Amino acid sequence: MQWLTGALVLLATSRLVSAQDGNTTAPFPNSTYPNATSPDPAAAGFTGPAFSPPFYPSPWASGAGDWASAYERARAFVGQLTLLEKVNLTTGVGWQSERCVGQTGAIPRLGFRSLCLQDSPLGLRNTDYNSAFPAGVNVAATWDRGMAYARGQAMGQEHRGKGVDVQLGPVAGPLGRAPASGRNWEGFSPDPALTGVMMAQTIQGIQQAGVIACAKHFIVNEQEHFRQAPEAQGYGYNITDSLSSNVDDVTMHETYLWPFADAVRAGVGSIMCSYNQINNSYGCENSYALNYLLKGELDFQGFVMSDWQAQHSGVGSALAGMDMSMPGDTLFDTGKSYWGTNLTVAILNGTIPEWRLDDMAIRIIAAWYYVGRDQSQVPINFDSWTLDTFGNQHYYAEEGYTLINEHVDVRAEHSTLIRQIGSASTVLLKNNNSALPLTGREKFTALFGNDAGGNQYGPNGCPDRGCDNGTLAMAWGSGTANFPYLVTPETAIQNEVLSNNGVIQSITDNFAGTQIQSLASQASVAIVFVNADSGEAFINVDGNEGDRNNLTFWQGGDVLIQNVSALCNNTIVVMHTVGPVLLSNYSENPNITAILWAGLPGEQSGNSIADILYGRVNPGAKLPFTLGASREDYGADLLYIPNNGTDAPQQPFTEGNFIDYRAFDKAGIAPVYEFGFGLSYTTFSYSNLRVNRLNVGAYTSTTGLTSAAPVLGNSTNDTAQYQLPSNFSAIPFYIYPYLNGTNDLEEAANASDYRLPRSSYIPAGSQDSSPQPRLAASGAPGGNPELYDVLYQVEATITNTGSVAGDEVAQLYISLGGPYDPKVVLRGFQRLSIQPNSSTTFRVDITRRDISNWDTSAQNWAVSSAPKMVYVGSSSRILPLSATLS
Repeated sequence: MQWLTGALVLLATSRLVSAQDGNTTAPFPNSTYPNATSPDPAAAGFTGPAFSPPFYPSPWASGAGDWASAYERARAFVGQLTLLEKVNLTTGVGWQSERCVGQTGAIPRLGFRSLCLQDSPLGLRNTDYNSAFPAGVNVAATWDRGMAYARGQAMGQEHRGKGVDVQLGPVAGPLGRAPASGRNWEGFSPDPALTGVMMAQTIQGIQQAGVIACAKHFIVNEQEHFRQAPEAQGYGYNITDSLSSNVDDVTMHETYLWPFADAVRAGVGSIMCSYNQINNSYGCENSYALNYLLKGELDFQGFVMSDWQAQHSGVGSALAGMDMSMPGDTLFDTGKSYWGTNLTVAILNGTIPEWRLDDMAIRIIAAWYYVGRDQSQVPINFDSWTLDTFGNQHYYAEEGYTLINEHVDVRAEHSTLIRQIGSASTVLLKNNNSALPLTGREKFTALFGNDAGGNQYGPNGCPDRGCDNGTLAMAWGSGTANFPYLVTPETAIQNEVLSNNGVIQSITDNFAGTQIQSLASQASVAIVFVNADSGEAFINVDGNEGDRNNLTFWQGGDVLIQNVSALCNNTIVVMHTVGPVLLSNYSENPNITAILWAGLPGEQSGNSIADILYGRVNPGAKLPFTLGASREDYGADLLYIPNNGTDAPQQPFTEGNFIDYRAFDKAGIAPVYEFGFGLSYTTFSYSNLRVNRLNVGAYTSTTGLTSAAPVLGNSTNDTAQYQLPSNFSAIPFYIYPYLNGTNDLEEAANASDYRLPRSSYIPAGSQDSSPQPRLAASGAPGGNPELYDVLYQVEATITNTGSVAGDEVAQLYISLGGPYDPKVVLRGFQRLSIQPNSSTTFRVDITRRDISNWDTSAQNWAVSSAPKMVYVGSSSRILPLSATLS
């Protein structure tokens, strides 16, 4: 989603293409570095014109898994609806036409309020009296399932309290193919297993609070550049179509689809299709992605909504599996829609069968019942377009002046959880000579860096956080929330030092060279705060069009670190970054005694880092990504220059499954700090690995047929019944389902292509409502249920060998053993709290899916005959325990 108001919105300016080229080392026109391609020929050779095979008809919901009750109630509800009411339910009313960032039409006859869809993955966007939670990348750094669930539940409670029906989050796309991708921080980790666990826990937390979660962006939405052709044109790029992410079948399943399978298995109510093309077919009308992968193979029971302006057709997107058009208009504030009137026309002229519309409506209402919205819905009490108490309900049309913001405080006591997650996600990377924790009684504490202080315009002074002023506690874009306050590191550390009657001074101008040198030479401890920002492409910050141009620190951060550490031999570096950065030689510099990665910790940022620095919390976080020595080490990168003339830029994922630590392992490159790494104020040992093989039957492919598509439609072809009521006053630019005052369907559609031959736009099989063959890898939400059979139970003993209590994240990796497989892949983890000189047992179940590969011929998962090993340790490269999986 994007936001098109505010001073930082992109302008249609023409600039030199060289200024856009953040990647100066990958060979144009590729985005995978030499020698980083997959050993699998199917992935490495996926460089030609990619093609996404069609798959029709769109599978209809069945109530599979634990959806049966919600499905039956939804069928009963939808059975009462008229054609116009079903169209109203599936079509947004238009950008800025109502109070939420997305709203459907209402069904007043049955007392059904319009559905309110609202950002974001880390809290409520564009409201007040809400919390600003840590970003997804921080949640991943905790490696703590309970914290992921608690954050999801707290966010869901806040959305529910504002009257929101659908929270637009969490995120598994982007997964994190390339470290410079602008929105990686909204998600969790480039590792699909870690992201999948955090997705599932977050979804269950949100939906336990009675709000529908929306997993996004489906799928392979891995960069901001060229995600939308009009947006790219505004930056001066001459392209006519959005970028195509070109991915082979194995990589799709084993890396990018994996966390979405976990989301579907967790019961997610909605999924957002993405802006990008997938193998040269747009994400929101890609029948293979939506019909085959998502609704067929994963047996997804909820509804698919478009990203905002990601819909490119009416009939095509409906037949390809999209269920809800957001925000409803073709382009913002045009008053025109691919659906609305045109969906009504398509049902009446038979180009879309009514069973497909019924299925759209059933899926939406089933999700509504599934999370208990019928029990937990409250009236919408905020407005996305202004914080004024009174204003126009229909913002763009400037109509309906009324009370629009009730300023309901929904924060509860969530600040405590936010502070806990902030400290639990802070990764201690270096701690020479036990430089940390500090006592608060150091003789002279000096703070350095713009990132230590506040934004001179206030924490919300830049719309959608579209600047890099002050400490970085949240990156930019639609995936943001307004801060109720922001505790800066400067404030929290000053409070700590002053409580001990100490001395503390700060310089928050990174370029005050003379003053920095003077203060650094006096300090007994110098704490340097640096950051690196990124976000969504509709905002350009310092020439970074969403994606980062490089992996270095912003605001001259490297020079600041070097200047301070040259004069103070007890320099501590704290990094607030959206992801990987290049650390130069800081890990080896003896004057830099400690390094911490604190990510994007939200409103309690300063308190969270102070808790770590002063020892109230013993760091237990681990890196959710790799910190490498160079950009090239990561193997995969972004495409910054169009490479296909004026047509859609082509981005082949020729590295296949080998991203982040898998790429480092494949190339034999030593990272600066590896995936899963993190220190503590105590130490741990690993021993006594035990593997118990369970007696489980052989895998059984799903067979048989589905039921026929349910037909609940009660529409007639009498066009007079679908006109705007005579006593109804239409709101300008509002999207309605009515036929625009004419009984002629062609005239109502107002489309130049209305009389095209149906064979040119209605794919074969797309209208077939007969029972369909079930896919072998399907069978329940998340895929074939036997994939989740537990084949092995693994245990190990973890001992705290130090003198203080601490948390250790024990990690389990598997070597799948095949010639095209990564060296190891993460498959399990557990964050354990252990008292000093005590031991506890680490336990992980290994499922059939965990040791399977995708078989492209069988279109199913299979356990290969290659020898398989299990490894247990404290990071992806510190794995002291190992055993063969017999």
